[in-house]
Amino acid sequence: MADLDDQFDVADSGASTTYPMQCSALRKNGFVMLKSRPCKIVEMSTSKTGKHGHAKVHMVGIDIFSNKKYEDICPSTHNMDVPHVKREDLQLIAISDDGFLTMMNEGGDLREDLKVPDGELGDQLRADFDNGKDLLCTVLKACGEECVIAIKTNTALDK
Repeated sequence: MADLDDQFDVADSGASTTYPMQCSALRKNGFVMLKSRPCKIVEMSTSKTGKHGHAKVHMVGIDIFSNKKYEDICPSTHNMDVPHVKREDLQLIAISDDGFLTMMNEGGDLREDLKVPDGELGDQLRADFDNGKDLLCTVLKACGEECVIAIKTNTALDK
């Protein structure tokens, strides 16, 4: 008889966080994995075909979560991983004393699992919220990570 005491700590669909795309099909302002990090492509150049047969693509990308710069060179015929990136705007409801944001999506569901971003964006978010502005936070999700990348004043509620 088979042992039925197997435990599974993770239950996900098994879907990959990335998909392959030919290097020559990538475009500036698109997304790509550079050094195993999800990046937005900010510069791209293609060299001519050399004596060994492949044109090379030189890419410079900025990590979408840490803003670090990464570079890579890849033959134009090879595949590179492209992250599945999801963008969502959430209405800011509150900021807790320990720095967590309470946000609501369009369906009315609350989220309280994201922290105030570091740096200038976090300072601006706190200042605008303390001044009573109604804010929308843009949350980017890729490769199992997510964070607030932008804020804007919600004009839909100003009436």
